[in-house]
Amino acid sequence: MFTLHNSCPYIIWAGIQSSAGHDMIGNGGFQLNPGQSTEIQAPTNWSGRFWPRRDCSFDQTGRGTCQTGDCGGVLNCVGAGGSPPVTLAEFTLNSPVDYYDVSLVDGYNVPMSIVPVGYRPRSSSCQTVRCESDLNWICPSDLQVLNHAGEVVACKSACMAFNTPEFCCTGEYASPEKCRPTAYSKVFKNACPASYSYAYDDPTSIFMCRGANYLITFC
Repeated sequence: MFTLHNSCPYIIWAGIQSSAGHDMIGNGGFQLNPGQSTEIQAPTNWSGRFWPRRDCSFDQTGRGTCQTGDCGGVLNCVGAGGSPPVTLAEFTLNSPVDYYDVSLVDGYNVPMSIVPVGYRPRSSSCQTVRCESDLNWICPSDLQVLNHAGEVVACKSACMAFNTPEFCCTGEYASPEKCRPTAYSKVFKNACPASYSYAYDDPTSIFMCRGANYLITFC
C-alpha cells in the first residue's frame, strides 16, 4: 500500500503512471490539499512512478493545466507521465524485493521523501529516502523554469536544458564508464545525496525493501 501525504503549504495534484502492462492505481492522479493524505492499494507486482503537480486548474470534466508536472492537461493521468522537470518517486514491487528511488533525472519541482513502514524487522535494508532541499533556490540560472512573476518554480535537468549526449547519457556516452557526473548533476547530488542525479547514479540512489508499505511525502 502507498500513502501519499501533502506536507506542503499549497495544494499538490499527485500524478501516477503505471509501467507498461501494469494496472492503473489511484485513478492516475488526484488533488491533495495541505495536510491531506490518501491511501492507495497496489497489486503485488506493481511498477510505476508518482510525482507532484503544482499550480493546476481543472474544470468539472477534469480538463485543465498544471504549471509543473502536467500530464496532458487532465486531472487523472491515464497512462501519461509528468511533463519534466518534475521530481519522481519510482517503484518496482516484489521483484523479488521492492526497489524504489527518488529521481531527479527528469529535473525537480517539489521536495519529496519515501519512508518504508510496517516491514519485518529483519528487512534492515529498508531505508528512508529524502530529497527535502528546495532545489529551486539553488538551481543554476540556465536550468531554471520561471513563472509569469519571474519566480523559479522548477529546475530542469541538464539533459532537458541542453539535449546533448554527454548530459543525456546517450550515443557514445551510453554507459556508466563514459557518462559521468557533471557540474549540473552535482548540484542535485549535493542537495539530495540519496536521489538519482543522472542516469547512471545507481550505486547510491536505488534502495531495496521487502514486505513494506510506503509513505510518500511532498515537502
